[in-house]
Amino acid sequence: DVQLQASGGGLVQAGGYLRLSCAASGFSFDDYAIGWFRQAPGKERESVALMTGGGIISYADAVKGRFTISRDIIKRMVYLQMNSLNPEDTAIYYCKVRYRGGDYWGQGTQVTVSS
Repeated sequence: DVQLQASGGGLVQAGGYLRLSCAASGFSFDDYAIGWFRQAPGKERESVALMTGGGIISYADAVKGRFTISRDIIKRMVYLQMNSLNPEDTAIYYCKVRYRGGDYWGQGTQVTVSS
């Protein structure tokens, strides 16, 4: 079974940093794209960062230069390093994999940035 579990959220002051982790199982990292998404209160869920199975990375404009997605294939972990956080980054963050035509989501982790 495909399973994702996100962790690492918390409360941080503006300008601070956090690293989110996503533990993944049930699929090959080399074959499927995995990404980080976020949903702020009253807003639609949006893509933050994406890494394809081949390692090609893309970012939302709002986080370019501040966030970094990475993976550890051996540990089966995907990370999101978030620097220079601002209150607009406050949201629930989810990891997701598109596996054989279906989307599988982790449970989400809350990130709150205070001004």
